[in-house]
Formats: sequence, structure tokens, C-alpha cells
Amino acid sequence: MDLRLSGRTALVTGASRGIGLAIVRALAGEGVRVAAGARTTTPELAALAADGLVHPVTVDLRTAEGAATLVEQTTAALGGRLDILVNNVGAAHPRIGGFLSVTDEQWLDTLTINLLSAVRVTRAALPLLLDGGGTIVTINSVNSSLPDPLVIDYSAAKAALANFSKSLSKEIGPRGVRVNTISPGPVETDLWLGAGGVAETVGGAGGLAPEDVVKGAVGGTATGRFTRPDEVADLVLLLAGDRAGNVTGADIVIDGGLISTL
Repeated sequence: MDLRLSGRTALVTGASRGIGLAIVRALAGEGVRVAAGARTTTPELAALAADGLVHPVTVDLRTAEGAATLVEQTTAALGGRLDILVNNVGAAHPRIGGFLSVTDEQWLDTLTINLLSAVRVTRAALPLLLDGGGTIVTINSVNSSLPDPLVIDYSAAKAALANFSKSLSKEIGPRGVRVNTISPGPVETDLWLGAGGVAETVGGAGGLAPEDVVKGAVGGTATGRFTRPDEVADLVLLLAGDRAGNVTGADIVIDGGLISTL
């Protein structure tokens, strides 16, 4: 299927690894020129940049100035044109001590990286998107509608992100810009499986092996496995292209059947 993406331009945040890296790879594979925003350029991202379609941009989106810097450098790299914005940057930290252990600083950090980063980048990039009738795809989480006390601050931030995205879709849809979200369940990334990730942290607190935590995380799903980053990236391609030209304000869940309710 021709997704009609070749020759377009995109900005992806959190692009150095995991889901973000998979999205950059998938977009570039469709002939899209990509500005890849991340705090560091990993060897994997640098390898993608070798073909000339991918332009790494070093930026810290935890700062108020980061979004403006990212869009300025994106504009320079992509010749002043932007067709696709993918808000992917995010982070979750298990709060094994419960709600009372979560400090103001931790709440603010979680809200900044999971909500305000997308708000700020979208605000900075929107004038470019409005010029050409672009599209915004934001990587959210099943925790936006499946609150979990283990990630209580992350769940709250993702719920706010879903609300923001839906509201924005109503405002700018009539101006030719579509806004959608993708909500993955557990994904095979370092956030879950890496050193210091969810599986290791939760397992250490409960006296479990990380692999037992992983099994438990998908034990109640229909497919019995984690989602792969490339599967999330494929959804981004669909939502970013003209094949989904009348899809806006939607949230696409990819969780292997984790959420069992309507």
C-alpha cells in the first residue's frame, strides 16, 4: 500500500531509541526527511542519519526553551517545511513507595516530560503545520484510561495528554491539521526491559525476577506478549499519511487486548 509519504518532512521527539527510533526508521524508510530530536545521539540514530534523510537534533525537552530550539533547528534542517509532528518523548518511573512517596519535584518532572513537552513542541511547530495542512501523532499510553497506582503521576500526565490532544483536534481540524494519539500497552523497550526499567525495579521491590514481572504484565492479555516498537511505528505511518485523511481526534490502542472493557 502506498502511504503517500515520500518527500514529506517530519519531526520526531524522543527519537534516539525505543519507539522513537523505530518511528524515525519507519518514516525514513518511506522516503520522509526526519528531524530526530533527542537528548543524545545514539549509535543507532547516527547510523540512520548516514543516508541523509535523518537529521539528529540534540535538545532537552525538560527545559522551557527546548521546544523552541528543537523547532528552530528542525526548520533549518528541513528547509522551513514541516508536514508531520510525532510527539513521542516520555518517561515512567514506578513509585514502589506508594503515593505518599512521590514528591512535588517528581510530579513536576513527570508532568513536564509527559505532558508539557508535547504541549510546548506542538505550540512551537503548529504554525509550520498550518501552512501545509500537516498532521500530529502523539504517543500516549493505555495508562491514560487505565490508572495504575504504581505509576500514579505518569497515569495522570497521560490522561491530561489525551485530553489536550482531543481538544486540539477540535480546534485545528477545520484548519486542515489532524491530531491523533496512539496508546500502547507494554512495549519491548528499555523503559520496561532495560537496566533500571519497570521490570527490574518492580521485581527488586517485590522479590521477583524481572522475567516474572514481564510475564505478569501481559499475563491477562489476549496475545500474551509485549508490543514491538515497529508495530507502534506502523500505526504512526498510517495516521501520518493521506490514507487516514479523515481520522482526527482518535486514540488508537495497541495493547494486545490488555484493556478488556469497551
